Amino acid sequence: MTLRLYDTMTAAVRDFEPVHPGKVGIYHCGLTVQGAPHVGHIYKEVVFDVLRRWLERSGYEVTVIANVTDIEDKILAKSAERGVPWWAHAYEFERELHWSYDVLGCRPPTYEPRATGHIPEMIELIDELIERGHAYVAPDGSGDVYFDIRSWPSYGELSHQKIDDMEAAEDADPRGKRDPRDFALWKGYTEDTPRTASWPAPYGRGRPGWHLECSAMAGKYLGDEFDIHGGGLDLRFPHHENELAQSTAVGRKFARFWMHNALVTTAGEKMSKSMGNGAIVRNVVQRVRPIELRYYLVQSHYRSVVEFSFEALDEAAKGFQRVEGFVTRATEVTGGVEPAAELPSDFGAAMDDDLGTPAAFAVLHNTVRDGNKLLADGDSPALRDALAAVRGMLGVLGLDPLAEPWASRSDVGGELTEVVDGLVKALLEQRQSARERKDYAASDAIRDRLKALGVVVEDTPQGPRWSLAAPTTTDEGS
Repeated sequence: MTLRLYDTMTAAVRDFEPVHPGKVGIYHCGLTVQGAPHVGHIYKEVVFDVLRRWLERSGYEVTVIANVTDIEDKILAKSAERGVPWWAHAYEFERELHWSYDVLGCRPPTYEPRATGHIPEMIELIDELIERGHAYVAPDGSGDVYFDIRSWPSYGELSHQKIDDMEAAEDADPRGKRDPRDFALWKGYTEDTPRTASWPAPYGRGRPGWHLECSAMAGKYLGDEFDIHGGGLDLRFPHHENELAQSTAVGRKFARFWMHNALVTTAGEKMSKSMGNGAIVRNVVQRVRPIELRYYLVQSHYRSVVEFSFEALDEAAKGFQRVEGFVTRATEVTGGVEPAAELPSDFGAAMDDDLGTPAAFAVLHNTVRDGNKLLADGDSPALRDALAAVRGMLGVLGLDPLAEPWASRSDVGGELTEVVDGLVKALLEQRQSARERKDYAASDAIRDRLKALGVVVEDTPQGPRWSLAAPTTTDEGS
């Protein structure tokens, strides 16, 4: 099958044809680093990590650009509240962002440009927009520069709106605008903001508008036309609409496909810090393992809303543990196999159908079910094929427990791994000796003691195997 993706612009699933054969350029909007990312933020990272893995598995050379917005009004406001420099505040939470997508097994972008590192490119874009009659300097002497939406008849095509039906944002500053819906390309410096958060420009000192930043960085690294622009559905308007307008207004074709992942909600409402319902990634992975959180997010179709709850998260963790259990047991029986070079055709068809992960997971679980039946007969070519297929599918989804980054990580972590493993194995040897001499009371006592410590023991034909029980907590806001 040919890969088909849903394009927000055309509101249809279309055949994917890259600008340059064999190569794919992706830009997806990174986080405004105002605070620690929650699950809703990191969902986009996971979605586009799966897209990248599938494209590479399909033979494409993929370039991923994901920006960091490190200068923005919310960053200035929150850093002022904390009494720290805005740049220190931004860097602190940029590092938290990196930690979050790394802990969930997301590969870093090919390049991750910061907005503050691309001011010259932004000024160049503003100048060209002014020259073409699509932008103007505010006449009030503020130094603000705005995009004139009525100068661009196509404005609204991405979000399928007409200009006259749009309303200005409630928090929009109307000063110096021809139309209240015009958006800022440049914000003139004011005394109530740090001077370090401004740069010289032909219109006066100031800082870039949020929408301008992405157009400048996407163009610099991916060219005037590239394959996929992505982000959360909440960015479609006004952010992506404004990006599209200012980029095409200077003659750039910009993105061939617009991909938007659905939102993560809690109690039916968008997850956000302002609502106080954000499940911070660093806290959630104290409840379940990071690989289990990733499983929870990937199993839904990227255009379907994910209703976040800890009950659903715990259930997903159990689902992954069943898959992981097969991989572990089959590896013990067979001695291990490499991931399959050729995946089940139904899995490939599902992924080619707009990244249909629910159907892909159905193929995965069916293969695990069949593989579990084969385990009773010991090592066999059929079991090896099943294990190879499962590992191949898990690799595309970023969930193979025997591949990096998961293979080198441990639930107990760090330098204690070998020590803990040795101590548990010593106790299991004592338990086995007790069983052999029919001292079942001693055997059960050892098992109960391990269980109390959070160590789960499973007796297999190859001998006892241990794992850590999933952590639990009664505080759902932690």
